[in-house]
Amino acid sequence: MLTDDLNRIRRIRLALLAGALALFALLYAPQPVLPQFAESFALAPGTVALLVSAGTLGLAVAAIPLGTLSEVFGRRRIMVSSLLLAEAIGLLLPFVADFPLLVALRLVQGAAVAGIAAVAAAYLADETGGRDLGTTMGLYVAGTTVGGMSGRLLGGVAGDFAGWTGGLAAVAVLAGICTVAFVLLLPQERHQRRQELRWKPLLTGVRAAAADPGLRPPFLVAALGMGSFVAVYNVLGFRLIEPPLSVPPALAALAFLAYAAGTVTSALAGRLADRWGRRPVLLIGLGTAVLGLLLMLAGNLVVILAGLVVFTGGFFAAHSVASGWVGLLASPSARGQASAMYQLAYYGGSSVGGVLGGVAYAAWGWAGMTAVLGCWLALAGVAVLRNRRARPVGGAVAPEPEAQVASES
Repeated sequence: MLTDDLNRIRRIRLALLAGALALFALLYAPQPVLPQFAESFALAPGTVALLVSAGTLGLAVAAIPLGTLSEVFGRRRIMVSSLLLAEAIGLLLPFVADFPLLVALRLVQGAAVAGIAAVAAAYLADETGGRDLGTTMGLYVAGTTVGGMSGRLLGGVAGDFAGWTGGLAAVAVLAGICTVAFVLLLPQERHQRRQELRWKPLLTGVRAAAADPGLRPPFLVAALGMGSFVAVYNVLGFRLIEPPLSVPPALAALAFLAYAAGTVTSALAGRLADRWGRRPVLLIGLGTAVLGLLLMLAGNLVVILAGLVVFTGGFFAAHSVASGWVGLLASPSARGQASAMYQLAYYGGSSVGGVLGGVAYAAWGWAGMTAVLGCWLALAGVAVLRNRRARPVGGAVAPEPEAQVASES
């Protein structure tokens, strides 16, 4: 029996790793070929950025409803159906030559992948019973990082040789292989207790989370930080391939390797938060992201790429701490809804920030966009500084000790 349980957990880990790879490869597939889209459809950077923002907006809007439906229809069914739909749309996109239709399909595709993003953690908690949950979640998070990076790299390189259609097709094939592995490996639920479909308790929890002033700073970090992050990566390809840098698109796609910095800094930030408290580590992460933005103002390619690594590492450090802070700050009765609200802020910020960043770049260039993003990150930092909350204590609010707390999350 013990061997059977261990084998089952291994299958779950491999399945969720494959699912995360497929999810994030599909979600950001258009990003590395945005310059090719702009040239093909004669559109400005802010307009073609809608292809990325539509996907993340769909995810943000669908996360709460799909998470709720998984309680009724089963988590595996929701995850498998969602990923199959997202993959089907991914295979269709290279054959669509109408830009508004492409945006509409991306919106649906983003809503589909929300079925995994919103349900995976709950499935893991149910089916592992907490056994090695940290390790399993670590693999899932690693899959999201690798999926986002590999999809961008593959799409960018293929797009240089075969245009945006080739870039999207290459990512769809990669995601398709991962989708097949996910469907074949993911076991049926054994421990989930299905519920009746009831929206009122859900909405009550959502209102409580939205009205809690202590949760607004991490929500702002999610929205403004992710908005800045997506804006930089949306526009970076345009800057690298244009004069005076004039980097070939296939080589420009290698800039997405900087994404791997987040894997290191997110884990490091969690450990530092255990020692120093969340507020100082979060502020360090935001400050590091601003430093990276300033470095990228340089005209030297090496300094720009170094700044990209610093910016990416700082953002992921801040995101890692902020997302964990939500669970600590939220009341137990609204913890699930608070986490869902964080996802809404995170991907909603991605959708809006990605477009506004492109608009700022088109209007004022890289320096102007940097000023806008720097203001966003500064605003998030001010909100964190003003937040004196650590956790609910008997319904009251307790100030956070500056050098401890994270171990309580």
